[in-house]
Parts: sequence; C-alpha cells; structure tokens
Amino acid sequence: MRTGTLQKVAVFAWLALAAWVVLGTAVEAQDSGVSDVITEIRVEGNQRIEDATVISYMKTVVGDRFDAGRINDSLKSLFETGLFADVNLTRQGGTLVVNVVENPIINRLAFEGNRRIEDDVLQGEVQLRPRTVYTRTRVQTDVSRILELYRRSGRFAATVEPKVIQLEQNRVDLVFEISEGPLTGVQRIVFIGNENFSDGTLREAIQTKQTRWWRFFSTNDSYDPDRLSFDRELLRRFYLKEGFADFRVISAVAELTPDRSAFFITFTMEEGDRYRFGTIDMVNELPEFDLETVESRVTTDEGDWYNAEEVEENIQDLTDEIGSQGFAFVDIEPQIVRRRDEKAIDVTYRIAEGDRIYVQRIDITGNVRTLDRVIRRNIRLAEGDAFNAARLRRSRTLIQNLGFFSRVDINDQPGDAADQVIVNVDVEEQSTGEVTFGGGFSTTDGPTGSVGIRERNLLGRGQDLSLQFIISAVTQDLDLSFTEPYFLNRDFAAGFDAFRREREFQNSSFDSRDLGLSLRGAYPLSEYLTQSVRYTISQEEILPESDAPQSVLDQAGKDLISRVDTTLLYDRRDSATEPTEGYFGRYSVAVAGLGGDKNFLSQTVGAGYYYSFWDDWVASGIGEAGYIFSFKQDERILISDRFFLGGNSFRGFAVGGLGPRDTNQDSALGGNLLYKGTLELAFPIGLPNELGVKGRVFSIAGTLKDVDTTNLSAVDTGSVRVSVGVGVSWASPFGPVRLDLAKAVRKEGFDETEILSFGFGSFF
Repeated sequence: MRTGTLQKVAVFAWLALAAWVVLGTAVEAQDSGVSDVITEIRVEGNQRIEDATVISYMKTVVGDRFDAGRINDSLKSLFETGLFADVNLTRQGGTLVVNVVENPIINRLAFEGNRRIEDDVLQGEVQLRPRTVYTRTRVQTDVSRILELYRRSGRFAATVEPKVIQLEQNRVDLVFEISEGPLTGVQRIVFIGNENFSDGTLREAIQTKQTRWWRFFSTNDSYDPDRLSFDRELLRRFYLKEGFADFRVISAVAELTPDRSAFFITFTMEEGDRYRFGTIDMVNELPEFDLETVESRVTTDEGDWYNAEEVEENIQDLTDEIGSQGFAFVDIEPQIVRRRDEKAIDVTYRIAEGDRIYVQRIDITGNVRTLDRVIRRNIRLAEGDAFNAARLRRSRTLIQNLGFFSRVDINDQPGDAADQVIVNVDVEEQSTGEVTFGGGFSTTDGPTGSVGIRERNLLGRGQDLSLQFIISAVTQDLDLSFTEPYFLNRDFAAGFDAFRREREFQNSSFDSRDLGLSLRGAYPLSEYLTQSVRYTISQEEILPESDAPQSVLDQAGKDLISRVDTTLLYDRRDSATEPTEGYFGRYSVAVAGLGGDKNFLSQTVGAGYYYSFWDDWVASGIGEAGYIFSFKQDERILISDRFFLGGNSFRGFAVGGLGPRDTNQDSALGGNLLYKGTLELAFPIGLPNELGVKGRVFSIAGTLKDVDTTNLSAVDTGSVRVSVGVGVSWASPFGPVRLDLAKAVRKEGFDETEILSFGFGSFF
C-alpha cells in the first residue's frame, strides 16, 4: 500500500515537471517573438520578376510551419524555373526571406565565323531567342545542337565558343563564335574478309568515297553516319546480286584521327559461299489464269549465278503483266530453298490471289507551294481503286520526274477497315525558278552562249514559262515558251512558242531567218505511247551569199509557211538522256500547205534499242530514215527544208559534208531522202564511275540523196557512206563533254570529212 502510493506521487511529480518545462518554453518563445509558423515571406534581389510571381513558384506559403523538407522543395522549384542564377532561403524570426539573383535577358543573339551554314539555318536550330532568359544549361544545349549540325554536314573539327556581353538592366548579348574547320573527309576505306572482290570493286559499290582531289564537287567523301548505314545495305545488295546468299556485314567502324581531320572506315564482313540458281519453277493458284502467258517474264535460268536483284525484277514484271490482264489482287511470293551442299538455290514463283485491299484515302503533305492537284494527277491510283504496289512505284517515278521536289516518299498504312489502306505522299519542294547562263563549244556550231529565265512550276500549278536567247558562231535564237501540262483538267499538255531564229548554212552558201509562232499539244495514248501535235506559222527568208550556186540564188526571198507536225513516240527506255536498256520508236509527219507559200509532206521514222550485257557496258543500235516531197507537181523542195547530214548527225563527215553537192561552188545542197544506222558500244575505261567518264566505239552507215534541182553542176550519187570511230564522253559538273575521233571509210570524192568532233556545254 505504501509502495503504490509512492509510485503515484513520483508519476505526478514527473508530469508536473514536464508541464512546467513546456509552459516555460512557450512563455519564453512568446516573450522573444519566435514562432514555428511562417508569418511572412519576403523576396529580395528581384529586379524584373514580381514578388507574387516568385512566391507562386514556392511549395510553402504564409501560415505553414517552418518545415525543412518543404523549404528545400521550394528551393528546387525556384531553380527549375530557369529564371534565377542563384536562390537562397533564410529564416528571420517568423519571416522566410527569399534572396534571388535573376538570370539576365538575352538582348541580341548573333553568330560569327559561319560561312558554310547561313544564320537563318543556325537560328532555326538553337532554342535561345532574344527576350528569353539566359541560362548556362540552355547555352550548352545550343552549342551541342550547332556542333551536331556541322557534323551532319561533314565538319567534325568545328568548334563553337559562346561569348556573353554584359549590358545594363541585367541584359546580355549572346554571340556564338564558330570555327567551322575543314570538311572531315574519309581518308581511307578498308574491307576485311573480302576474298572474291577487291577493295577497289567494293569501294565502287558503296556511296561513301575516299577523299580525292577530283571530288571537289561531291560530298560523298565526307563522313556521314547515315550514309555509312546505307553502305552496309549497298554491300549486302552487291553480294546478293553476285550470288553470295550468306553474306553479312559484321561491323562498320569509323575512327576519327586525333587531329579530327579525317576518318578511317573499316568494314568487317563474311562473304560465305557463292550459289547458283537451281530449279526454277512457277506455281499458279489464280483461278482462270493461263500461266503460259507470263512464262517469258521469268529471266532466271538454272545454272546461272544466283542474283537476288534479278528475282525481284522478275516479281515486278510478273506483277505488272498479270495486273494488265485484269487481276488486280495478285500476290507473288518467291519460295527459296537453299541447298548448301550443292551450292544451289531453288526458286519457285508462287502466284496467288492477294488480299482484296482498296485505297481509302490519298494524303499529300510537304507541298507548301505546289497545288495538290498537280501531284494527285500523277498518282496512278485513285481513292476507291484496288491497291496496286506497282502503280504506286510508277506514281513515285512520275512525281519525281516533275522536277519540283527534292524528295518524294510514298508509303501506305492500314485504313479504318481491314480491307483499306491510306496512301501517304510526302514531298519536299525545291527551287523551280532558274536564271541560266551557258557557254560551250562544238565543232558544229563553234562557240555558243545562252542566257535565259525560266519558271517550271508557275504559281504552283505546274506550268512552265521560259524566255531564252542562244547565240553561236552560226545561230541566233530567241524563244518565248509556255506550257500548261494539264490543259482543261485533262492529261493534255498544251503550249505555244514565239521565236525568231537566224542560221548560217556555211557549206550551202546561204543564211536563213525565221519569225513565227507555234501552238502545240501532247497527250499519252497509253502508259508509254505519246502523241504530240504542233501547228507553226512563220515567215522564212533565204539570204544567199554572193558566190552561192544558181540553185540557191533562185530560192532567195521570203516565204510564208503554214505547217502541221505530229509525232508518235513509244518509249520503254530506262532513261531518256543516258539509257542503259530498253527501246524506243518514233514516227513524225510534217505537212505544209494549209495556206502559205510551201506545199510539202515530210516523214521521218526512227527506232533504237539498248542492251546492257555487263556492268556499265551498253550496246545500242539506232536507225533513222526520212523522206520529203512536194505534193504540187511543179514545185520543188527548197534548200532550207531539205535534210542534211554530217557533224553530230554523221560523225566522220563535216556539217553538210555528205550528200548532193554543187561541185562548181563546193556547196552542200541537202537531200530529200535519208537513211542511216548507228551501232555503238559504251564502256568504262577504268576510272572511278563517279567521274562519269566513258569510252565508246561506233560505226555509222547511211546516205543522203534525191535532190530536186536543175543545177547541171549538182552531183548526187546516192551511194552509202560509212564511218568508224572511237570517243570519250564525260558527264562533267559543268555539263556534258564529248570527244570523238572518226574516219570516213567509205565516201565520195566530193564529200567533206572531219576526223575530230568535240563538244562542250554548261548551264549554271
């Protein structure tokens, strides 16, 4: 009993003591004015930013307790705004003092030392702008962005130094001092693991090139990581084309030299075994389809070296041919069986009915200036059509051939339903306005100069407007031309030409002057067959020289010409300028006599075939024939309307050097009938392909005859002339350059020959 009483007294005493201590502390705190509650937040050091704005970023407010965690969160929050270079939070009694040092405002942003990249390009890359807050973090980020921009352009030695110029009112000017440095070229490209092909052969197969003096107009000799990834794919395609089905690139490593001036690139790879084609077969799963109609489209033969590119071409040809027979939904899958022991690959072309997929919508993006309809009318698919991958590829080619875009990407994505796709056409526009200055020299026309202005995409409508003046030693041409490629919203290209032309026929002792107007139109009859029609009305004047033959003097004066020309062109060449395979046929008719002073009919026909039997070895055969006659009994064909051969049209002979001739005056008279044929072989001469230098050998045979003249001194044998020769052509950055050496091996004594034929032209 006594013990329990003592325990209760002790507990009571302890409680009383604790209460006395707490009460004493509270009284002392009250007496000294100190409280755990924030009674005021005071902001100091701010110049532009209002107190309320600073407080709004904080995680604590008046009335909160002085909590170390929340105060620390407020400190972090203020720093995260990027408005302050320094922030300090202190306690003064019940007041929380926020002392800030504001980051300055950028007054002006400038770039110095940049010559290769314009200011507006750099400005679009950086994030900082005038009247924004300056922070070191943002500056370093922008420095990294500028350096990356220079690296993408091949300048890995570039440096960027940001300079800050202090101004009043806490403002700064920010200047990025740039040292661009030289282009970081590729000093050497090495291949490891190649046993069947030399390093030089593989360097030709990839896009990246070693730095050499002749590549001053190319950027392929500068390092580009994206290009290096593409080179891996190019190597894979090259080896698959040559039959190495197991080929793989193990690594592609680019090493930068210590002085950052060049790269060493090393490709490590495994070639594997080389395979031949084994059994070639076709399996048809299409109902009511005759497989024999497309067997000729398969060009792969058993025993040939395996070629993956040829297999893909066969699939494309089969798809196009079967589609043209009305089978819109076709799926051709090559089933490949690899027999490693026999080093053979069996290929079975499985032709089956594909999924029935339709075009839901065609979306066009990236065209800022060009109207949608200009692009859409070149797409070989319409909304609601059956989806056709071959037509989609053809559409991309047609849009690219417009020349309005630097990039054309076409892809498809799933539509709103399982049987629908959305076709996306994304383009990147390029400049279509041109001011051209040209110059050149040829043995036919002598020195030549030109100046012109042209807009190929007028007002974004695809219209072509040009004005050009050409002058040479023997010609003067002034031509105003306009073309509407889709006249009246139809696939019909209409246009006109207004011209004034003067030409000296030195070998025929006369000059001619033409002043006239042409109206023309062209339209496709099928995918590869085009017809063009032209009506021309002009006034032609013949100005004979004083020593011209009588047959030329008799034709002096002015004539009004009214003529209609039409041409049919069937063109299956892979390129209209430098074909390597394919063929073409052309038939032209000109009729004069619908009014005017001349009455004649002229016909020309031409055809050509190109075949590539080795890489870059192209054989071609081209034939041409023409005939002109007057359909009025007593009217002769004037000299200005006749055909002439020689110079570029028949190498080995001078301009107008073969055919009927006035032997007294040594003057070419031209002819009413011509035919000729040319055989040519173009081949590489051992220089890098990128230089565009090729050699060729050629032979030309033909004649020009049937001149209707009463001149007794005129000679017209009609015999066949033949010339043979060799030549070199160079696709230079300044324009095409050609040099031919030809010898007339069969000729007449009165013919004029020339051995050297040279031509050079450029446009800027």
